[in-house]
Amino acid sequence: MRLVTLHRLAVLACGASALAWGGPAMAAEGDPATGDETDIIVTATRDARSLQDVAMQVNVASGEQIEKLNLFDVKDISQLAPGLDLNNNDPRKNTTTLRGISFDPDQGTTPAVEVYYNEVPADAQTVYTAMYDIAQIEVLRGPQGLLRGLSAPAGSITIATRKPGFDGIDGYAQASFTDRAGVNVQGGMTLPLSDTLSVRVAGLYDGNRVNHVRNLTQGGERGRNNTSSGRITLGFKPNADFSAYLSYQYLYSDANTNQQVIGTGNTPQRVYAELFGTPQIFLPTSFGGGPFAVNPAVRSGPPLAANDYAAVTDGGYRVRNRTHIVNLSADYDLGPATLSFVGAHQYSKVVTDRDQDFGNSVPGYNKANHVEVPSKFDTQELRLQSNNKEGLGWSVSAFHYNRTGDVINDISNDLFVYNTDPAGFVKAPLGPGGSFITVPNKLPLFVHVVVPVRTNTWSFAGNLRYNSGPLRIEAGLRYSVRKNNQTTQITTTGFQNSGPNETIPANLQKTTSKPWTGGANISYDLAPDLAVYAAYGHSYRAATTGVSLPQGITADLVRTQPEKTDAFEVGVKGKLAGRINYSVAGFYQKFDGYIRLFDQIYWKSAADPQGQGIFAFNYNGDAEVKGIEASIDGRATDNWDFGLSASYARARYKNALLPCNDYAGTGTPNQNGAPKVTGTGNVSYCTSNGRISDTPDFGLTANTEIRFPTGSLTPYVAAMLSYRPGFFSQTVQYDYQSRTQLNAFVGVRGPDDKWSITAFARNLLNQQRVTNISLGTWAINSILAGVGGGTYDSGYRTANVTNPREFGATLAIKF
Repeated sequence: MRLVTLHRLAVLACGASALAWGGPAMAAEGDPATGDETDIIVTATRDARSLQDVAMQVNVASGEQIEKLNLFDVKDISQLAPGLDLNNNDPRKNTTTLRGISFDPDQGTTPAVEVYYNEVPADAQTVYTAMYDIAQIEVLRGPQGLLRGLSAPAGSITIATRKPGFDGIDGYAQASFTDRAGVNVQGGMTLPLSDTLSVRVAGLYDGNRVNHVRNLTQGGERGRNNTSSGRITLGFKPNADFSAYLSYQYLYSDANTNQQVIGTGNTPQRVYAELFGTPQIFLPTSFGGGPFAVNPAVRSGPPLAANDYAAVTDGGYRVRNRTHIVNLSADYDLGPATLSFVGAHQYSKVVTDRDQDFGNSVPGYNKANHVEVPSKFDTQELRLQSNNKEGLGWSVSAFHYNRTGDVINDISNDLFVYNTDPAGFVKAPLGPGGSFITVPNKLPLFVHVVVPVRTNTWSFAGNLRYNSGPLRIEAGLRYSVRKNNQTTQITTTGFQNSGPNETIPANLQKTTSKPWTGGANISYDLAPDLAVYAAYGHSYRAATTGVSLPQGITADLVRTQPEKTDAFEVGVKGKLAGRINYSVAGFYQKFDGYIRLFDQIYWKSAADPQGQGIFAFNYNGDAEVKGIEASIDGRATDNWDFGLSASYARARYKNALLPCNDYAGTGTPNQNGAPKVTGTGNVSYCTSNGRISDTPDFGLTANTEIRFPTGSLTPYVAAMLSYRPGFFSQTVQYDYQSRTQLNAFVGVRGPDDKWSITAFARNLLNQQRVTNISLGTWAINSILAGVGGGTYDSGYRTANVTNPREFGATLAIKF
């Protein structure tokens, strides 16, 4: 649904659209009292164009709406549009799903939904972390293979920050506080230095409890995230034909979080009858290089449910992100055409320290993991586009993108094993009765992994368009050359010393892809307020090579095939009486080799009996997506805004043979019994016609705001609702419950909206629903053939749960 912002009036305080929700700063002003239409201008096509003239589905949200809705994180935008899912189930990475098409940053491909920050590709981990002083956010649905430099199969999200104006001082300040220790303070100000030079400064501090999870093992300590960021933008406009903007942004985020678990918990034990003839039970509490000390009372933790919001790790989970972004954009109107340049340099370093024994499978033990991800992104694009609005138009562009950085991953991968010689068992008394249990020894193993990232992309695009009255036709192609050099060096120390060893075969390290992507569309205005369109898009994602790979696995588990996708879409957009917007679109998308990461897969080497363990593998599978999206929204009266939108996207594999855990040999994903590979190969494979991402097919959003003008003050009430039904996930064998997220607002605005005070409630219904869960319980696998290793089961599944109900208040001032 679309949220339409009028520059002089109170905006819809909440709103959503699967097709268009927004009120960009570029929107023309209108008079709602007379029913005059307010045009919505978007830059989805790399030029300023009415939303009704864009032959694709575009979501739009203005900075004013974001501030009024207390959306402090880009991920909150997913509450406004069904079919869009932004989350960080893992604190060190953000994932984006659109139309059922998902992406995991660990899979090493370019994203399914590419993020652009002031029109240059950006790291979502940084961009999603701090949202302030935003001019506009647009969500482009469907394959993106032409208008921007990097191809993406599901869509793109473009985020534009506010630029300094030249007409006078303006700005805003906003502070929010919640009953769950949430704090968000942000603001921005423009200071014209002359008629041609202006500067805007903006800043943010945000503090919150992340996922509100307490660590029971560490005395109930809650997680905490603190983010500070600042931005300065210099604008230069010497005449009407030339403008340039140079900005610098700094961000530092420090998140101490906890990984939530749910389940019964266990007295950590391993039954290994095949080695010992009778079950052996151990209850470890502390570790060294030798035997464990034993305490029969120790458990991994108590029984825990979703609404307990609890973690049980011995160690913590800390993620720090320090980022610098420099961005330059310039436009020069040459008369018949405009020459544009955008370029950026971004340097980020994300450091993670965590205990990977999330379920406390071995109490008293910290399975330490230290990860450093330094990333340097350099982007340049030069674009020349004709200025004519009618007749034949054109554009050409050259784009370059380079990413470097050496990822470091240090892992304590210690093994816990029994001595297979009965005379060598270490025995510990259970109690005064004189009974004994056997306890294992710890074999220390430290793994140091270095993964150099070297990706370089050049692309060249051309686009033709023809406008004649109500008819618009566009088509274009992009040719890209993407070079990637993927290597991995692994060094091990402890009971097994080796390295550094290269884990990727030499013939699979370097890849070069040269795809053609692009699209075409046609639209026609049946009436001034009614347009129909049809569109085709083609995108491509290059093959990806796995890192830190196990030895002795087949090439299909090392490197995927490239992914290709074609999509078709038809739609209708219109207005009624200048007040009500509506839109309907149907789409079909076919994937040839959809790339997905399959995590926690048990593997076994055919050549080495001791080569076995748990790993994540990328793999291809054919798939298709079918769906429909519809919305209606607008201003029913001068003081009542409303919106309703729905999205249905059925994204499924088509007889795809995919890696899975099939311990029971049923042909479906399961972890019933001891880990093993069923069938032939290094891993088990299951044929799937299931979902390509763990999201429901259907989603719905609704919003309303009612204002009660009283003299110079305007009291108001508003509500925003999003709904997604329950569904069964074959991937994790779990029935997800339906979710209804209801946010409510009540407040008062001053004259000309110069100030406002708002009280709000997030998740008013206090639904505590699992949003992500692991397949089976969390365990430490310590498998060494002939040495007595085992699987130490925590009795917990790792999970993410919707945040509990939260009340807060916001004071905002504009000047």
